[in-house]
Formats: sequence, C-alpha cells, structure tokens
Amino acid sequence: MTATAADGAATGLPEYCDIRVEHRGPISWIVLNRPEKANALSNAMLDEFSDALSRLADTGGPIIGVRGEGKGFCAGYDVDQVGKPKAADPIADRERLARNVNRYLAIWDHPKPVIAAVHGYCIAGATQLCVFCDITIVAEDAKIGEPALPMGGGYIAPLWAPLVGPKRAKELAFLPGNTIDGSTAVEWGWANHAVPADEVVRTAEDMAERMARIPSDVLRIKKLSINRTMDAMGVRTAAAQVSEMDALLHLSPSVTALREWIGEVGLKAAIAEFRKPTSGTS
Repeated sequence: MTATAADGAATGLPEYCDIRVEHRGPISWIVLNRPEKANALSNAMLDEFSDALSRLADTGGPIIGVRGEGKGFCAGYDVDQVGKPKAADPIADRERLARNVNRYLAIWDHPKPVIAAVHGYCIAGATQLCVFCDITIVAEDAKIGEPALPMGGGYIAPLWAPLVGPKRAKELAFLPGNTIDGSTAVEWGWANHAVPADEVVRTAEDMAERMARIPSDVLRIKKLSINRTMDAMGVRTAAAQVSEMDALLHLSPSVTALREWIGEVGLKAAIAEFRKPTSGTS
C-alpha cells in the first residue's frame, strides 16, 4: 500500500492537531495522534474525529480505518476533560455522555465500512469506539478493557453485551480494571481477528483492499441491512440508555467518596490499590 496523502491534503480535509488522516490505497485512516498522552480522548480529539468521519463520507477511500499512533491504540477518555463531570448537574452530565456515544453511533451509521486496528492498549471509551466499528483487528497481546478505577458504571460494558453476551459483559464490569488480551477478545466475539502486533495494520489494509472490490453502494446496503437487524435486537436502544446509568452513578455517595479519596491519595496510588492481588492470588 502506498500513502497518497496525509492530513487530508489530497481530498480537501483540514489539517488536524490531535488526529491525522492518511489515504493508503482504498483505505482512509483516521489516526489518533496524541501518543504523549496515550492517545487519550480529549474534547479536541473527539471533535476532530467526528469532523473527519463526517467529511470522509463524501471523500477519501471506500473504506475507513481507525488506528492509534505510538505504543497503543487509546487509553480511553482524558480524565481531566471528558472523563469527569464538571459540576453536580446530572442533566448536563447525561448530555455530555450521550454526545460521546453519539459520536460512535456515527460510525455505526456511516455509509462506508469502518475497520479498527488495535495494538497495545484499548481502554474504556476506546472500546466503545471499537464496538461500533464494522470490523476490529487486534494484536494478540493487546490489552483491552475497563477503566482502572470504578468511578462510574453502566457506560462501557453494556455496549459490549451485544457482542460478547451478558455474562462476559458482567465479568468485564464487575472486576475493577479488568482487561482481556486480543486473542480472548476474538474468542469472546468482541474482535474479528487477532494477529501479531506488527501485522495489525497490514491485515486491516489487506482486508480493505478485498472489501473495495465490492461496489461502494453494495457495501453500504450490506452494512445497513446487518445494522438494521442489530437495531431490531435493541442495540441502538441499549446505547441510548448508558448515558443515564453513568450520570446517575457519578453523583452517587460511593462514587463521590471515591473521588474524594483519589484526591487525597493521588491517581497513581488509587490505581495501585485497586490492582492489588486479593488473598490467595499472585
């Protein structure tokens, strides 16, 4: 595959700061590009992602890919911005959370197939993004899962349930900081294929090249048909309710106390405490 343009130059896309757009053969990559911040999803990055996704409906290649720059795909929401409510206002919090889920539903509703290529880590909100991609390729040793601290709930794992089933979604949610590797993600049904880390992008591009042999209008209807089946099973309804559950928990006494404790001991110490092995484990 040969890169034909970067930052959207060949297709009139603007130059972004926190993402990068690359056109490589039939695939247009949206690259999460905050490696110094573990590609954490800031407000600016999310806005740029949504803008690029929308513009690529009418330009670029017939397939869209999403990948991360640096050591991992994405560490989830930037807790200093997106990951916490700014005030004790459940209505504003719910609207904030719903806006982020709607960004990912735009992937679901996009006229082009969207492939996620995951290496390194894919945590919390980053897994929401991948759930709504049409195909997910993961590194065998990727680390995929929940936030390190239980500061909310009902926002991440319910979106996994249509892919992995309720019991595995609950296993993910009920253990703090729970993660699975790429091979397990395929076994569970969360991802399509697990490959060595250095083959993730090539595998996605090879798949995109094969997909592109099918006319774009045919691909669009194939995607729409399958999505309508999933919508009839309640996927969109389930996605619409996760914001209410999370906003409710953000103001619960236990989460409020947890936030206060984290403020006292610091984020790193709090994460270390939740990662301590339980009695009888190593």
